[in-house]
Amino acid sequence: MEVIAIKKDNTLIDLQSVEEQNININDYEKIDFNNSENSLEILRHSAAHLMAQAIKELYPEADFFVGPVIEDGFYYDFRVDTKISDSDLKNIEKKMKELVKKKFSIEKYIITKKEALQKFKDDDLKLEVLKRIPEDAKVGIYKQGDFEDLCRGPHLPNIKYIKFFKLTRVAGAYLGGDEKNEMLTRIYGTAFATKESLKEHLLMIEEAKKRDHRKLGNELKLFTFDEEVGGGLPIWLPNGAKLRSKLESLLFKSHRKRGYEPVRGPEILKSEAWKVSGHYDNYGENMYFTVIDDIEYGIKPMNCLGHIKVFQSEVRSYRDLPLKFFEYGVVHRHEKSGVLHGLFRVREFTQDDAHIFCTPEQIKENVIEVLSFVDDIMKSFDFEYEMEVSTKPAKAIGKDEIWEKATKGLKDALDENGIKYGVDEGGGAFYGPKIDIKITDALKRKWQCGTIQVDFNLPERFELEYTGKNNEKVRPVMIHRAILGSFERFIGILTEHCAGEFPFFIAPIQVALIPIAESHIEYAKKLQNELRELDIDSVISSKNESLNKRVRTAEKQKIPLLVILGNEEIKTNSVALRDRTNRKQYNISQNEFKILLKEKLNGVIF
Repeated sequence: MEVIAIKKDNTLIDLQSVEEQNININDYEKIDFNNSENSLEILRHSAAHLMAQAIKELYPEADFFVGPVIEDGFYYDFRVDTKISDSDLKNIEKKMKELVKKKFSIEKYIITKKEALQKFKDDDLKLEVLKRIPEDAKVGIYKQGDFEDLCRGPHLPNIKYIKFFKLTRVAGAYLGGDEKNEMLTRIYGTAFATKESLKEHLLMIEEAKKRDHRKLGNELKLFTFDEEVGGGLPIWLPNGAKLRSKLESLLFKSHRKRGYEPVRGPEILKSEAWKVSGHYDNYGENMYFTVIDDIEYGIKPMNCLGHIKVFQSEVRSYRDLPLKFFEYGVVHRHEKSGVLHGLFRVREFTQDDAHIFCTPEQIKENVIEVLSFVDDIMKSFDFEYEMEVSTKPAKAIGKDEIWEKATKGLKDALDENGIKYGVDEGGGAFYGPKIDIKITDALKRKWQCGTIQVDFNLPERFELEYTGKNNEKVRPVMIHRAILGSFERFIGILTEHCAGEFPFFIAPIQVALIPIAESHIEYAKKLQNELRELDIDSVISSKNESLNKRVRTAEKQKIPLLVILGNEEIKTNSVALRDRTNRKQYNISQNEFKILLKEKLNGVIF
């Protein structure tokens, strides 16, 4: 069963139909539901209202804004005089359980917006919600016991079905996500159809806390943030910069191997260019602008305009196509303070960006090649992934027939490769449809990373052209492509995926050299210099501490290989090796050790 259903005499009716047909729920015997996406949405929506009802009983002065369902649960934003912290969540949960035992029916009634404005005339938060509703719209209100709130539904027919839930944390949230507005209290929670699935989710949350990239980033000294610098602007520390540079270097070689040419565009361009592209009108609220010599400039949120100018820098022929340009482009996007989150949501980041200029006939083969590139990279990092085609959004440029042609090109490439994909209707970029690459990490969480977009519109707007076979002027197609998405976000995801135990080929420190005594330090330094020649980053652990403590410290830093050096190793020109990946310890010669290191570096397949 895909949705929550009402069951009687072997007849099933989904809750949406019940609401639409105004069927009396009490005529049916029971609710039958599971952990499908639709079921969980209705269950969690109802759990959010149950939480709000409990909060209202415990804090009668509370006023409520919105309480939507999110990917792994729900939340409610509200105003309250009392400061609420995580320690108060158990009390709210207890009240929720008490309310469940009262078995309140959840009833819906409809009024006009005008009636709603009158009903909630003294509730400024409800009036704020009503501002977002069209004037001629009907307004749904759900009521259970003494609690009621605006909501589009659907909901369960009775709160008695909400059995397995957990409130997870308290946070602050600006009203409507605007940092200029007041800060409301937000409580997050989740609910499931079964006790087992809730328990499994809570265990995952605990594991996620241990793997939190912000926590590990601090412990492993990868990156930091500083309020004097500004929110959403990561500062890369030596370890993080080494990890990142290794990733960049590997990708650089992979791009060159696949025929991409490195280019570099400016970080600010005149606003006139952004007006031509459509970004000014369709993406301007996400951009930063400045004025130089009375002329407005836009700081780039994307790299495509620079690459367009590279294409325009000389006359192009059909013989030149496809042209593949790539850049590690630093971009800036205007993010509100309330949504910033470690490396996952920042204001400055670097894309592994590329643009392919090709003929319409070359779309399929180039998209297929990019899909192969994606597969190589994801396998290297042990990520499972899936694809989703996003179609024309409401806010878009270009004619429908161009969008249809571009969307077909993406689907054809996926179909020919036998790749399954979902469809996100209306989820495309404003200038073209796209394939979104969604990876699944070790905790089974899905993350949006890379994207492949087919664009007929920007070449049209900038009047791009190449000389065809018959000496005629032809418009190229532009494929926008990023595989990691951004280095920041990908590194954050990878950190949590591998719990900070990075693959050897990008680990910030790959080898810890641990001399047993001071007399063994010279041997360690000599070996470190030789490792440097192999592009291996190492550290010598020679503090005045016990050997066991220095070993434990290196292990806490999640260094892949630990090398113990003493009299025997100097005598035989060998190393005592501890390998964290296979948890083995053994002695090998220096030559064997160097061969092993080369094999680990050469194991990268992309």
